[in-house]
Amino acid sequence: MSVPALPTPTLPLDLTCLLGQADLSFCGGATSETDVELQDRLINARLGAAAGLFRALRLRHAPTAQHCLRVALVCSAWCRELNLPATEREEIELAALLHEVGKLGLPDTSLSSDERTPEAEPHLSQRQACLAREILSDSCASPRILDMILQAAAHFDEPSGNGPRAEDQLPLGSRMIAIADRFDWLQTEQPAQPSPGREQVMAELERDAGSGLDPQLVRQFVEWLGNKSLDLRRATAARWLQELSPDLPHICGQQTSGGGSRPEVPLDRPMPLDRLFYQKLLENLNDGVVIVDPRLRILVWSPVVERLTGIQARGVQYQPWTPSLVELRDERGGLLTAERCPVALALQSGVQSKRRLGITGRNGKQRSVDARVVPVFDRDGKVYGATLVLHDASSRITLEERVQMLHERATRDPLTQVANRAEFDRVLKQFIDTHLEQETPCSLIICDLDRFKRINDVYGHQAGDEALVSFARLLRRSCRPADLVARYGGEEFVMLCADCDNATAMQRAEQLRRELADIPQSSLDGQCLTASFGVTEIQPGDSPETMLRRADRALLAAKDSGRNRVVQLGAGIGKARTGQPRGSWFGWWHQAPADELVEKQLVTAVPLKVAIEKLRGFVADQHAEISSVEDQRITLQIGGGHSTLLRRSSDRPVPYQVTLTFSELRPETGGLAESRGGWTLVRAAVRPKRNRDRRRTDAMERARQLVASLQSYLMAHEYLADAGPAAAASLLDLAQAPVTTAPADEEIDL
Repeated sequence: MSVPALPTPTLPLDLTCLLGQADLSFCGGATSETDVELQDRLINARLGAAAGLFRALRLRHAPTAQHCLRVALVCSAWCRELNLPATEREEIELAALLHEVGKLGLPDTSLSSDERTPEAEPHLSQRQACLAREILSDSCASPRILDMILQAAAHFDEPSGNGPRAEDQLPLGSRMIAIADRFDWLQTEQPAQPSPGREQVMAELERDAGSGLDPQLVRQFVEWLGNKSLDLRRATAARWLQELSPDLPHICGQQTSGGGSRPEVPLDRPMPLDRLFYQKLLENLNDGVVIVDPRLRILVWSPVVERLTGIQARGVQYQPWTPSLVELRDERGGLLTAERCPVALALQSGVQSKRRLGITGRNGKQRSVDARVVPVFDRDGKVYGATLVLHDASSRITLEERVQMLHERATRDPLTQVANRAEFDRVLKQFIDTHLEQETPCSLIICDLDRFKRINDVYGHQAGDEALVSFARLLRRSCRPADLVARYGGEEFVMLCADCDNATAMQRAEQLRRELADIPQSSLDGQCLTASFGVTEIQPGDSPETMLRRADRALLAAKDSGRNRVVQLGAGIGKARTGQPRGSWFGWWHQAPADELVEKQLVTAVPLKVAIEKLRGFVADQHAEISSVEDQRITLQIGGGHSTLLRRSSDRPVPYQVTLTFSELRPETGGLAESRGGWTLVRAAVRPKRNRDRRRTDAMERARQLVASLQSYLMAHEYLADAGPAAAASLLDLAQAPVTTAPADEEIDL
């Protein structure tokens, strides 16, 4: 059946506000002040003096009263569709409003569906009908209305007299009320379970057709309602408030015009003060406001939202909110689906959110907005809806884009678009501080294109630039999200690898070396490039300078050994700390003499000559100066340098003196340690060169870092002198026999 759209009457401003703010579904629990006010005005308009019966029912059990009002509104719209006479339509509306008035006399336990049993239902229905007759017998002047109310609970197929009940034995209004009653009960959310969808409700009605409900009317009802919105109830409410004829009889048998008992409904009273403030606030806000109810129906569409979207409030009010309404887009520009809508998610989770989204404004122009969604709920957690606040971020986007552009210019190399030297220096310090604190590995790879000057000389600087861009593109492609690629200078690039040890960094560097050597360069007439790589892993006590120098020494070694290869230097954080307890620095330091900050005994599983070679790396990377070499003792000076007289003394770098005393450990019997040529024992002592610097708060920490760095370069372990030489053998796991100490056989030569 084709159903024409019902016209929505034009209402005075205060009635429009009432209809806009009230929830005409009246579902669940107590209603708001707006809902109660609208109910009173609807019931006054429909029942007149008999409105007291409805108010009594609402005070007795508010959900029942709200249910009756919804059923009456649906029946009224249905009657209009069926083109029933005005008098009959009015009678059905009145009967629907009071069809459960008998519940006024039922006990409290009978009003809750949770406490009723199926066996008690027939008895309660019969009792409710008797009470309705008793309540209305003296006040209802229309036998037809009273009969509709009494027969509304009767089943269509229920036997009556000598056989099944005939169609004309049940009033049309009773059969319509029964269907509308069943429909409202099915589609209203129950406390124990969520409300079913419209299709499920219609299917349930069709299953009940012929079994309690008039099958022909059910088919008409389902066909008529279809996918229509329940805004039919809103249109009916508007007609009740403005279009009711004063010449129709009401339930008390009196006329509604002249001096009748029905109170006249004032339609032109001024807007309440709080609503006036509310409206003015929305009109003068710089941000747009959209308010939806728990079912995502739009209640408020502020003037700013109209300007942002070009959609007028009257076109969307009381319509369902969907992201497609304004073509809502996420941060990446993709259209948001109903499942990913931030408003729906806020209603489900009860958590507010703020996101940068995009909407389509006037003339299809895309706008960026800062969208904040705030769910509205009471102290008991019941959600009443959500507020969406939209702030036009177009001007802010322009400023942010300019700031971002300036940031990229300041941190990126203009040719290769990787990070520049300044950005690398900043990130390197963060890398080292973070990984040392967390005791996790990170690696540094330095790579340099081989014989790059010859490329510029033979093919030109433009070809050289294209070669640099191609190499940078290869490095970026192999870079993980937490890594950093930077152009260090000229044809030299660096790569910071987070959570990456020496072995993994070597594999990555080797893979890069092979890939580069297999890529023909069009700017070089199809020839391939080669590069040399230096690799190192962070070590305890490292600073940005020491780690960078160690990687640079590895790169120089790769070039000196023939180029197009990978060289790795440094023990790494894992090997240096093997066997050492994690946690505080203080747990593994010996008490130093009075004039020394730190003193520690180290043992490394290499002979003295190899230990001296490893010491060369420490001296080079720390920029240490050799003060003296005496037999088995070396004295180094680290730090200090030259400082201006204007510099504060507390800011001047502290120079340290590091004294290293070497001796060899030799196994007394054959074994693995003996075959390796023995071990080297090193006593390291660090003290500030100036005694006044001992009081500096950072002096002790820096001294510990120096000893930790030395331990990493020597690949040494702590020598537990108190436990005896056998403990060192057990620690290193190199031999089972006891060891003895002996002075070095030869002088140390650095």
